[in-house]
Amino acid sequence: MHKAKTVLDFHRMKAEGEKITVLTSYDFPMTGVIDAAGIDMILVGDSVGVVVAGFDNTLPVTMEDMIYHTRAVMRARPKAFVVADMPFLSYQTDLKSARLNAGLLVKEGGAAAVKIEGGVNVAETIAAITAMDIPVMGHIGLTPQSLHRMGGYKVQGKGDAQAEKLVEDARAVEAAGAFAIVLEGIPMGLAQRITAELTIPTIGIGAGPHCDGQVLVIHDILGLCSKYSPKFVKRYAELAPIIGEAVANYIADVKGGTFPEERHCFK
Repeated sequence: MHKAKTVLDFHRMKAEGEKITVLTSYDFPMTGVIDAAGIDMILVGDSVGVVVAGFDNTLPVTMEDMIYHTRAVMRARPKAFVVADMPFLSYQTDLKSARLNAGLLVKEGGAAAVKIEGGVNVAETIAAITAMDIPVMGHIGLTPQSLHRMGGYKVQGKGDAQAEKLVEDARAVEAAGAFAIVLEGIPMGLAQRITAELTIPTIGIGAGPHCDGQVLVIHDILGLCSKYSPKFVKRYAELAPIIGEAVANYIADVKGGTFPEERHCFK
């Protein structure tokens, strides 16, 4: 059985060049499966709003949603390090509410850390939360909560000025006390540069192979999300047709009177 991970492990892994593996999870059964496989970190992402609840983006996700799903994940008692996303409006308004909501994700949700989107603009918020001894993971580049400002889900940091702004954001997140940072939707050369400059681990998603680790959405790698298929996703299974076939067989058995059989009945 693998040992429970801590923030110290991730700093060691970066120093030793060991890649960090991260997947999203939002419920008890999936967490049990991916944790048993040996995943290093689990992100209870606000992506739950898109892949589970069916919203078009992550903006409608509430603190109540995040606490509910984090609790469900933690009931599986994962050895993986669990990070919970802070949803839109849970940290942007003022430092007091940011500290309170981060505390709730740890106290009520059971998470070991929280994740916040933004760079220089949220450095003060990251510092305020880390001052409470709550580990914070940063997230820069393509930040889904900012899709309206960005004009949609577009690669960030392509031009020189934008690239320098992302480097500045990364440095600010590290200086504020974050233990790690997600780099999403940026050119791999820029991700390589940021990874080399920072002492904290970088976790890439659509940011190339040079990051200290990688994160993907579990529904994406299992072929369970038909709403979109980003270029950066590798599908490791196609479960949708397998589930569809199982359901079709169940329907046929019930309609045809072959289920339940005697062995499924009580006497």
